[in-house]
Amino acid sequence: MMGSLVRPAGLLLIFALLAVAESYRPVVIMHGILDSPKDMQSLKEFVTKAHPGTDVYVVDAYNDLDSLVEMWEQVGKVYKLVEPIFANATDDGVDMICFSQGGLICRAILELHSVNVHSFISLSSPQAGQYGDSVYLKYLFPNFSKDHIYLLFYTKDGQKISIANYWNDPHHQDRYKQYCNFLPFLNNGSDPSYKKNFLNVQQLVLIGGPDDGVITPWQSSHFSFFDENEFVIPMELQDFYVKDLFGLKTLNDSKRLSIYSVPGVEHVHWHSNQTVFDCCIEPWLRG
Repeated sequence: MMGSLVRPAGLLLIFALLAVAESYRPVVIMHGILDSPKDMQSLKEFVTKAHPGTDVYVVDAYNDLDSLVEMWEQVGKVYKLVEPIFANATDDGVDMICFSQGGLICRAILELHSVNVHSFISLSSPQAGQYGDSVYLKYLFPNFSKDHIYLLFYTKDGQKISIANYWNDPHHQDRYKQYCNFLPFLNNGSDPSYKKNFLNVQQLVLIGGPDDGVITPWQSSHFSFFDENEFVIPMELQDFYVKDLFGLKTLNDSKRLSIYSVPGVEHVHWHSNQTVFDCCIEPWLRG
């Protein structure tokens, strides 16, 4: 008699758990420069522990040194890999967590293609560009400093390197606009479809912090950037925001933009920091 009472209750519990699992949107994770899927393992585990049953896809492409391939090529291939995930998702869409350079790859996908993304979480990504003597720059280009590398980056051959595609030298803006063939196109709204597509994002989440040590200025993760005197100009005063060239102002005005500044986190630790996940990422993966 007891068994006949417990069994239906047990089935109800199972069905309830399955319903909860099915309510979580698929999550796409994109790694950063000089990274690979193994570097995103902690982040993947955070997601599956917090939301059991979530389908998590860590992009396995342009790993390690291959991440230096020019950005448009990476955008094209990564989109082909993730497009079936968008196509098979429910009306609730997909969530994207994109780290560092990967945040620019994801943003380009979202501007170029009309896809159903609920939360686009940009994790310490140089969304307004990069300009600094980071350890990455010194490792890859030991004979150059931030002051002179524009001579390499702002050339036809230099633009074959991913970093050069979003290198934003505030002292050489004419050359940046002439030669840089990636970030200016994302920012300038030259194609109206870019803005229309980007506004499919239901929630844009920007995460960065003052102790990052790589993204320079660190506020670039919040769409702020240097002027010609290397003073940081906030997002709200950037030309692409004021003119709403790709939809950033619209997202903010419609309360679909959330910005987090988290101190004490170095660049290589964002994706493995439990506190960052709990406060800034997990809430945007819910129902």
